[in-house]
Amino acid sequence: MKTQDILKELEFNNGTFPRKAVEQAIAAKKQIIPELLSIVKEATQNAQELVYQESYIAHIYAMYLLAQFRERRAYPLIVDFFSIPGEITLDLTGDVVTEDLGRILASVSHGDTSLMEELVENENANEYVRNAALIGMLILVARGEKSRQEVMAYYQSLFRGKLERKPSHAWGGLVSCCTDLYPEEVLEDIEQAYEDDLVEEMFIGFSRVKEHLARGKRWVLHNVEGNRRRTFIGDTVKEMEWWACFRAPEPRRTVKVRTKKQTKVGRNDPCPCGSGKKYKRCCGSKHR
Repeated sequence: MKTQDILKELEFNNGTFPRKAVEQAIAAKKQIIPELLSIVKEATQNAQELVYQESYIAHIYAMYLLAQFRERRAYPLIVDFFSIPGEITLDLTGDVVTEDLGRILASVSHGDTSLMEELVENENANEYVRNAALIGMLILVARGEKSRQEVMAYYQSLFRGKLERKPSHAWGGLVSCCTDLYPEEVLEDIEQAYEDDLVEEMFIGFSRVKEHLARGKRWVLHNVEGNRRRTFIGDTVKEMEWWACFRAPEPRRTVKVRTKKQTKVGRNDPCPCGSGKKYKRCCGSKHR
């Protein structure tokens, strides 16, 4: 397939995963990367309009493919897209933010957390996006591209002034990420965050923090390193082909409607129409 044919297949969702087009895109990596970068950039510029094109999906393929390619140039473009205030980025990407954005950011960052830090500290960015940026840094530690000490030092700076002290999912995400990296250095900060009602107990309870501390640092770090959700994007086909939007709808069940059983009328019986004639001389004659 030619590059433009591939891109055309990836532009809109028709209810079927375009495996061949995605595989061809991966095979044509060198030629298609500039096109994918342009798609992400244009999605940022035209975000308001794209909201009304419900089946448009090219920007999502572009992000996953660029993450699989570990394309550095995609990093600022993806951050720009997810810096759009409000709910619009969630509207345009569905569950990508809560499921895989952290992995996408980590994949294209190559250990550079500066733009993820900008997202976390951006009060206008969506709170779920900010949480995903925190997870991106955690993934860099899990994959050995950033030291635990560096990331924990940054997390601590958030507790101590860089993150506005008002309740949000960013606070829950911060506590969760610290917990997954063993929260010994920030335990007092975490306790204060709970006292100040900054963290939703439904998001992460303090009992989980204490549980991880009790398990020990070695177990906790080994656990995060082995977590498949704390990895880079490796295969766009495997990441996306199972999505519900690509599943054929289940066939409708046929509902059998019971009808009232008709009483058989004899030929010499009175016609049920009420004419007074015998059935054979009236309506029965029509069925001969």
